[in-house]
Amino acid sequence: MKPFKPVLLLNASYEPLKVITWKRAINLYFANKVEIIETYDHVIRSVNLSVYLPSVVRLLHMAKHFRRSVPLTRANLLARDGFRCQYCGSKLNPVSATIDHIIPRSRGGQSTWENMVTSCASCNRKKGDKTPSEAGLTLLAHPRKPLWLPILRDREEVPTSWRNYIFYY
Repeated sequence: MKPFKPVLLLNASYEPLKVITWKRAINLYFANKVEIIETYDHVIRSVNLSVYLPSVVRLLHMAKHFRRSVPLTRANLLARDGFRCQYCGSKLNPVSATIDHIIPRSRGGQSTWENMVTSCASCNRKKGDKTPSEAGLTLLAHPRKPLWLPILRDREEVPTSWRNYIFYY
């Protein structure tokens, strides 16, 4: 196993802040800024020291933070929609998936969480420059802005040690 696992950073109040690299977590630990709450099974060794690879770390002092909104990216849209076409429900390959504006940009549609969905190429071609109702298509789910990083919603991607600290589990 390669030690390239992500680490969940918690505020002093156990509120999830962000995902950091394991190297950053180790640096914070040796700077006495975090405590290690959960670990992976992998051990990191140096000449003088062996440490279990951290999985969840908690800041020792409260950090002021401003809630940043979830970035509107292709990867986050695919994850939010479960890697499925929002018109026919077919499973999408992340490389060949397309992003569709529900209200086309040519008609004033914006690039927002509420106006964009993932679709397969055939449904996207069928819809074209029309609204879903004009093209005879219906959305499987109403799109909305996620509260947390959608990529973390994939239960296979989220380490089991994080599940006690992320609110939707």
